[in-house]
Amino acid sequence: MTDDIRIEPRDGWRKITLNAPARLNAVNAPMLTRLLAALDDAEADPTCRALLLTGEGRGFCAGQELGADVTPGPNGPPDLEALAGTYHHEVVRRIRASRLPVVCAVNGVAAGAGASFALACDIVLAAKTARFVQAFVKIGLVPDSGASFFLTRTVGEARARALAMLGDAIDGETAAAWGMIWKAVDAATLMPEAEALTAQLAVGPTAALGAMKQMFQAAPVNDLNAQLDLEARLQGVAGRGPEFAEGVRAFQEKRPPVFPA
Repeated sequence: MTDDIRIEPRDGWRKITLNAPARLNAVNAPMLTRLLAALDDAEADPTCRALLLTGEGRGFCAGQELGADVTPGPNGPPDLEALAGTYHHEVVRRIRASRLPVVCAVNGVAAGAGASFALACDIVLAAKTARFVQAFVKIGLVPDSGASFFLTRTVGEARARALAMLGDAIDGETAAAWGMIWKAVDAATLMPEAEALTAQLAVGPTAALGAMKQMFQAAPVNDLNAQLDLEARLQGVAGRGPEFAEGVRAFQEKRPPVFPA
């Protein structure tokens, strides 16, 4: 039995830790299968209202483990299309499609697919000393796991192209300054801040937060009129729900809202 994915239930939320520190939490197919199961289990649990994703040890995730299953051999090259589509890309899809707000705490290197897993999350905090690197070019591959999507939308096409083609690392402070992530903090305060942020989201209006995720997912492909229509539709749904009713009551009664689970 392995614990390369560690799940810690908290009060209304869960912490999922990539736990293979000896290899900087580089992932392989079995580990990704367990990560997908952990995401699905949290999604299905009505008492879980937020997620925190992080890594154990010195790294967040060094990307795909370069083991026997991805090494060209006598039987020919590995099927990287199937590996990416079946595992890496499903992690990204699950995070983006989740009803839950997902916080990522990048504690060290986030390379290749590991960087994409981080950028797929809703709010990303990183240690100032963390490193983001598009390592694909160093082994003759192209970015995957949504890297070309996330980078062009967060740092712009010019920086996205240079990061991918040069494979240079940037630290957490640079990632924050470029708009790639939400915030860079001291390494010693990363986990307390990330846990406090996740706990804050866990007592927020879960349905409204999930609808916000739908809005931001659609925004890059919608024109303004389509996005306005989507906002109106989702606002109508929110206005008919119990979270809005509680929010208004709390405002009128001059107290903090207690949103239903």
